[in-house]
Amino acid sequence: MNLDNLKYIEEAVKEANKSGCKQARCGCVIVKDEKIIGREFNSPPAELESQRRCFNSKKDFNNKVTDKTCCMHAEQRAMFDALRTNSDSIKGADLYFIRIDEEGIKLPAGKPYCTICSKMALDLGIKNFILFHKQGIKVYDAREYNNLSFSFED
Repeated sequence: MNLDNLKYIEEAVKEANKSGCKQARCGCVIVKDEKIIGREFNSPPAELESQRRCFNSKKDFNNKVTDKTCCMHAEQRAMFDALRTNSDSIKGADLYFIRIDEEGIKLPAGKPYCTICSKMALDLGIKNFILFHKQGIKVYDAREYNNLSFSFED
């Protein structure tokens, strides 16, 4: 196991612990040349309570609504953070993502499925998505991750 990968997964856990989402607590860090250039957690847009929809059923929304979660994804927010603070470094960076339970314990990621984040990462030049799975940490090339996201089946 790559100890650097584990180190950055643990940094993503620190971010996930800040999440105020009532459904899923997620964290993300973006790393380039062994430096964290972006970090964030999931939360309602602008962390506005008025935008919280954690307990809405996905059936409450029209089929045209493609992302039915209430929160900005940790990955999206980390990419925005990297763009704000390190825009010259984002191309070729690695994105580390984790989800934790109520006690802060790491939860294994499922199959890649978020086309919103995968397309955004490709557009910005993110090199790899790195996720914690039951079998250990898995590194996905960003193109592979995008393709897998588009072919996701429950």
